[in-house]
Amino acid sequence: MSIQSKANILMVIVTMFWGLSYTFMVMGLDALETYNIVALRCIIAFAVAGLIFYQKMLKINKQMIFYASIQGFLLFVVFSLSLFGLQTTSASNAGFILSLTVVLVPIFVSILEKKLPSRAITFAIIMTMIGICVLTLQESMSFQIGDILVAIAAVCYAIYLILNSKFTKNVDSITYGVYQLGFAGIFGAVFCLFFEIPTIPTTTSGWIAILGLGIICSAFCFIGQSVAQKYTSPTHTGLIFSLEPIFAAIFALIFLSEVVTMQLLIGGALILAGNVVAQLEQLYQLRFVRKQAVEENSY
Repeated sequence: MSIQSKANILMVIVTMFWGLSYTFMVMGLDALETYNIVALRCIIAFAVAGLIFYQKMLKINKQMIFYASIQGFLLFVVFSLSLFGLQTTSASNAGFILSLTVVLVPIFVSILEKKLPSRAITFAIIMTMIGICVLTLQESMSFQIGDILVAIAAVCYAIYLILNSKFTKNVDSITYGVYQLGFAGIFGAVFCLFFEIPTIPTTTSGWIAILGLGIICSAFCFIGQSVAQKYTSPTHTGLIFSLEPIFAAIFALIFLSEVVTMQLLIGGALILAGNVVAQLEQLYQLRFVRKQAVEENSY
């Protein structure tokens, strides 16, 4: 088996655990309040990842800390909005809605570059929007507040990814990523102190949820993604990440006894199709740029 194949398998495992995180978040909400969960999740993840990369953690500067604090705050917002949203929507819905990020990133990039999205991206946007409406629209022709909060989380995560691509050019990506988790944990702890009562889980399921989120879905997934992305292409990574909502729905069906409805199947399929089209368009653009570069160098 080639190194790239092993890296792709690792990315599938990482994506599977991210899908599992929605189930852990729902379980966690039965034991703790939102900011408690965010604080514990990120502090545990920071401690585990920090121990593994402790030598790299010593190589810091003001620029890295500044970037990590911004991204840590955005992570805190994404995690918090997702948890608030999960109080009134299903884990399956949340998984598909958060995958909007795949389509939102090229939209925001087009806005920043002051140009219209390509036809493929426009088609992907339309498919995704129709999928979101099918998935979330109620009989009363209204949206659940939880779906709206998760959609806002997707917007924040898209902004996070765009900033990440800019910030990581000037800093060590692993050290920078670990410090993000630390700052997200600090923001969670501060908000917990002001708006909640700091506590720890008192039930087995609560501890499983928190440790699962901290160690498996954050520390392991962060490290696994960092390793795998060295040996696989960004497009492979993006296409594999598109599987996250499918894993979220499967785990919600198994562990939370959520019902698979026709709404979920049709809406989810449209969203997934939109994500795949967006990723394939990025692959085409990347190959086109490389081809142009080769042709220019040949003259």
